[in-house]
Amino acid sequence: MKIHRRDFLMGSAGAALVLRPGLALGGAANAKLELGLVGCGGRGVWLADLFETHSESKVVAVADYFEDRAERAGERFQVDPSRRHWSLSAYKKLLEGKLDAVVIESPPYFHPEQAAASVEAGRHVFVAKPIAVDVPGCQSIRESGKKATEKKLSFLVDFQTRTSEFYREAVKRVRQGDIGKFALIQAYYQTGGTWGNASFADPEDRLKNWGATHALSGDIIVEQNIHAIDVATWFTDTDPIRAVGAGGRKVRTGAGDCWDHYAVVFTFPDDVVVDFSSTQYTKGYDDICCRVYGAAGTADTHYFGSVSINGDKPYKGGNHPNLYTDGAVWNIKEFHRTISAGDFTNPTVAPSVRSNLTCVLGRQAAHGRREVTWDEMMKSNEKIDGKLEGLKA
Repeated sequence: MKIHRRDFLMGSAGAALVLRPGLALGGAANAKLELGLVGCGGRGVWLADLFETHSESKVVAVADYFEDRAERAGERFQVDPSRRHWSLSAYKKLLEGKLDAVVIESPPYFHPEQAAASVEAGRHVFVAKPIAVDVPGCQSIRESGKKATEKKLSFLVDFQTRTSEFYREAVKRVRQGDIGKFALIQAYYQTGGTWGNASFADPEDRLKNWGATHALSGDIIVEQNIHAIDVATWFTDTDPIRAVGAGGRKVRTGAGDCWDHYAVVFTFPDDVVVDFSSTQYTKGYDDICCRVYGAAGTADTHYFGSVSINGDKPYKGGNHPNLYTDGAVWNIKEFHRTISAGDFTNPTVAPSVRSNLTCVLGRQAAHGRREVTWDEMMKSNEKIDGKLEGLKA
């Protein structure tokens, strides 16, 4: 099934899956993993389908804030009625049951708490990007990843680009010097509106339309633009030093408080500059791009298009138009493999924390209309209030 980017942006609504720790010990390596789905919206159910289709997995429990979503998912995956849970704390009930691993696809604000609880309960974790909406959340995910390794659990962050052979090869070649010295990276994420019909009539409406909410999504620079910014940090393989930015909510209408455009300049070590911009109101142009300009060549990467290097040492690369689905399937299989093989090195955690924090840095710089340094951001440790008043605990 091919998913267009507009469907990709509109389809995320939260899910989490869960696997039996004993399955990592070899003898039961071919047993079917028991999964718990937390967050039963469009993308969550879609992802659970992929788990059952492309790995030896079975959804045995579901949880969501909304009862109707939990019940629909329960019917779809033939989950026992006693294992269908709903409320803000539904994931805790899910973790009390017999499960193997947790794949977290809920709104980003909830990822750190749900991941930490899952690891504490001895579950493997598969979590969506972005991993968090603020610095404390990113730090929590970092600690959960470390604790997972200590407890011999798998912890995988689902970035689709990092599964692509074309992206991997391009990054490897840039790092080994094929495009020569570079000083500028251009990254952008241009798309149309995705939550135009959002309603904020009451707290439950706000939760249902979380993608239009700064506190629950982290704003577009964190929740969506991270796809482009993650590739930039993949190329640099370093933390940024500082950022300065601007943006606002000038074109979008309707409910919500997320901005509709950002422009941020990040400075990395060795005076490497990342020029980033994004919109969420465009018509006639759609692209997620990261381009590295070097003295001996240019690396050009597009999430829904081609990846290549042109210059003295060219790389033909290739086109991966269905990366959103193919990358998720690859990560699902890799998650299953790490558990079966007892591979708990969890290499996706650290780079995901870095790119998420880079997005937070850009957001703080843009919202403050001033330069913000990495050290200042980390020291301030600013936590976002999810504003969950009025919701069923």
